[in-house]
Amino acid sequence: MKKEDLGFIATDILLPKKEVNAFKWASIACDQYTAEREYWAEVENIVASDPSTAKITFAEVYLEDGNKEERIKNIVSEMNKYLEEDIFDEYKDSFIFVKRETESGTRYGIVGALDLEKYDYSKDSKSLVRATEGTILERIPPRKEIRKDAPLELPHIMVLISDEKRSVIEPFKDRTDNLKKVYSTPLMLNGGYLEGYLIEKEEDKEQIYSALEDLYNGLDKNNPLLFAMGDGNHSLATAKSCYEDWKKEIGEEEAKKSASRYALVEIENIYDDALLFEPIHRIFYSLDEKTFDDVILKFVRSLKKEKVESLDILTEEINREGSGLKFGIITQDGYEVATAKGSKHFISASLMQSLIDSLKDKCQIDYVHGSQVVERIAKEDNNIGVILPDVDKSTFFETVIKEGSFPRKTFSIGHANEKRYYMEARKITR
Repeated sequence: MKKEDLGFIATDILLPKKEVNAFKWASIACDQYTAEREYWAEVENIVASDPSTAKITFAEVYLEDGNKEERIKNIVSEMNKYLEEDIFDEYKDSFIFVKRETESGTRYGIVGALDLEKYDYSKDSKSLVRATEGTILERIPPRKEIRKDAPLELPHIMVLISDEKRSVIEPFKDRTDNLKKVYSTPLMLNGGYLEGYLIEKEEDKEQIYSALEDLYNGLDKNNPLLFAMGDGNHSLATAKSCYEDWKKEIGEEEAKKSASRYALVEIENIYDDALLFEPIHRIFYSLDEKTFDDVILKFVRSLKKEKVESLDILTEEINREGSGLKFGIITQDGYEVATAKGSKHFISASLMQSLIDSLKDKCQIDYVHGSQVVERIAKEDNNIGVILPDVDKSTFFETVIKEGSFPRKTFSIGHANEKRYYMEARKITR
């Protein structure tokens, strides 16, 4: 099997030169802290006049400020300035092995180029690279405005592989002494610590390709999911949309030879112990429980509810193995463990999405991190809190295959300060 057929290849990677302050250069993914302007103000204070990825990415906290065109113009101008001032070292045909220390532990990844020809974000996709949550098409055009004229891309895209044998990424954990360290820095604002090592030797690259091929050979050839989106799906969808536009402009064969065919990403193993999946829960405001139950019963054969004494017991019970789809319900009246049977869905979050689609015109619905926050809000007048079970790593890929994708806001990977920080870049000039 050719390495190009695997969908993930070595590429030409840009990194800031040693004289660039790496601590100030690396900033967090632009889609984090979207309600916390004070966070981004602190980033600006830290960076000051030094080169930084914060100056060449568009923090989404500012999207509604009314100066989008000016910001985009400044971002592209700053990118061109960095290229003109030659602040980068370029590592040809390489991967970067990434080690990141976070509150949840030390996790590992490999940065390389993902083939957009292998990616389809539609719900019923059977492509090698797939979205794991529903793609909101309206979120793509604003991102295209940034990417279409940008000479560089910087990824906060994290793509998952299901490698229970830990054969692709983890072998490099014990071989960093034999690799060139290309960056090492603490990360601003409680981001932990980041190290990167160059993978440039042919035998090391071939080891990655061989291990990926072994994973591929174990897949269902009629539905071969090798790469599942972890974070940054809309950024990858934007890259795909820009690439499809480019194909129409210059022709498919020429576009396939261009840098725009690929997107720079970090792959991580879903079985990495420091990669924590947190369920995102639901709140239904001003909704009575009878209406809630009646709508659910349109989508299941039966619904059984059992009262429990506390949130801790509720959480334990909905994560206990058993038949049916389990979820927790919190109201002013207390805590209930619900079990739905006879559903067409594979996971509770998908059943909840059917419920949300039916009730969206009847009540306000919110998506909430943290079960204790749900508990507090659900104790208020006539609100219903739904606690979803943990995301099972062992069935994650199977769920994407069976469901098409998870409903939006089903899970979050780690805490906000554990999201990917920008470091690597790649030229995408046509």
